[in-house]
Amino acid sequence: MSESLIDRLYKNGVKNPDAEHSPDVLSCLANLSNDEVFTPPEVVNQMLDMLPQELFSDPNTKFLDPACKTGVFLREIAKRLLIGLEPIYPDLQERINHIFHNQLYGIAITELTSLLSRRSIYCSQYPNGRYSIAHFNNAEGNVRYKRILHTWGKDKKCIYCGTSQEGELGEDERGQTLETHAYELIHTVNPEDIFKMKFDAIIMNSPYQLNTAGDDNGAQAKPIYHLFVNQAIKLEPRFLVAITPSRWFSGGWGLDKFRDEMIHCDHIREIHDFQNSSDCFSGVDIKGGVSYFLYEKGYTGPCKFVSHEDNKEVSVETRYLHEEGCDVLIRYNELISIYRKVASQKDFAPFSEIVSGRSPFGLNTNHYGSEKKKRHDDVPYFEKKGFTYIDKSLITRNENNINKWKLYIAKTAEDGKLPGKVIGKLTEGKPGTICSGTYLMVGPFNSEEEMKNVKAYMETKFFRCLVAVNKISQDAYAKVYNAVPLQDFTEKWTDEKLYRKYNLDENDIQFIETMIKPV
Repeated sequence: MSESLIDRLYKNGVKNPDAEHSPDVLSCLANLSNDEVFTPPEVVNQMLDMLPQELFSDPNTKFLDPACKTGVFLREIAKRLLIGLEPIYPDLQERINHIFHNQLYGIAITELTSLLSRRSIYCSQYPNGRYSIAHFNNAEGNVRYKRILHTWGKDKKCIYCGTSQEGELGEDERGQTLETHAYELIHTVNPEDIFKMKFDAIIMNSPYQLNTAGDDNGAQAKPIYHLFVNQAIKLEPRFLVAITPSRWFSGGWGLDKFRDEMIHCDHIREIHDFQNSSDCFSGVDIKGGVSYFLYEKGYTGPCKFVSHEDNKEVSVETRYLHEEGCDVLIRYNELISIYRKVASQKDFAPFSEIVSGRSPFGLNTNHYGSEKKKRHDDVPYFEKKGFTYIDKSLITRNENNINKWKLYIAKTAEDGKLPGKVIGKLTEGKPGTICSGTYLMVGPFNSEEEMKNVKAYMETKFFRCLVAVNKISQDAYAKVYNAVPLQDFTEKWTDEKLYRKYNLDENDIQFIETMIKPV
């Protein structure tokens, strides 16, 4: 457990009765599972290590955390400033006053976290109280919290974050004591007006998502972390360090524009990616993993991309984030070489061209068949429990493909972590059969032989390795096959034939053989 700022100051002679009881609750809180994930101090310090360390010896440097939860970012920055500014301010109390009054600023995401942050930073939840280590004339200090209401558009959604007016989080009639989850930084057109000052470094772990409607409606959760990143960049800091889910690399609802801007942004100097979110947040499972990055306004060039596993750096590559013909950030450094060799072929066409969209026959996941035929024209229907029968009149799409050969594959599979199988089990769809919305249709094909050749191709490690270019989470819709090349399916393909066709070298082959599990 790391030493708290309270402990440090108490040891250095700053008298504070609160310091007699100073457990570092931040490390405990960091284990809680929530969309608003608390950041462990050790992760904060790894993020701070990416910044030029001379920032912590400069009395004019200003830091902002625009999404304060526990105050851990500002607290750990304060620790470094206390050491770095000692030659300039030898007197500890003078140094403390300068740091907390002139260098550290925060915006809390809720009233509760504002109190927790102030307690962590000032050793008192009220910095104008007798126990505050740096006395202010107001109860907020430099950590502000303002209760914001959503601004509803004509579609009854907030014009800033997209949450629904009818949803649980969106209602404005929640009283003056309940949180609205309308975060100040992202609910303004002019974020620079909040503090009316320039910041040298912004560092944050913002809330990740909001429900767009009540839970009873089964609505998806809308990502909002990219809104914080965009607003932070709009403030034009010299440096921005942020930790977010890694889903923006290739997927995520509403993240396409953000991803395109990020992978074409040459100001991102460094990214650290963790496939397992528990390597950063113990006990917290964030699908697709998490990553943190360093954005430097004055830098233009390639990005140092570091992959972590089991708290170790397993791969480091300095590269540009954008690959020609690819609209995602390729997560695995070793995949870059393989992707380039495949995508550069003149006859490249994406396998996604023969993969259907959602609900290929117009039947959703909640359409269930019966064990036995009820009508003479009932159709064999593939669903989670296997083949059943369903009324042919319910089919609204792809009627012309019913009597052709095809393959069925689940639209969700194991997550995108490697080593793995990447895609789910394939099921042969004989003529006359259809599938539920749980699956996608691959095909159709003119013969059983062609269908079997496609199935064999999809089961190769080569095929599934290239699916991993686009697949970062459980979602396995048609777009995850964009980097996989179509083949001549009059012949059967094996890994060995594919390795030769695309001139893969020993390193490429070793990565594929090591990281892709056999079906």
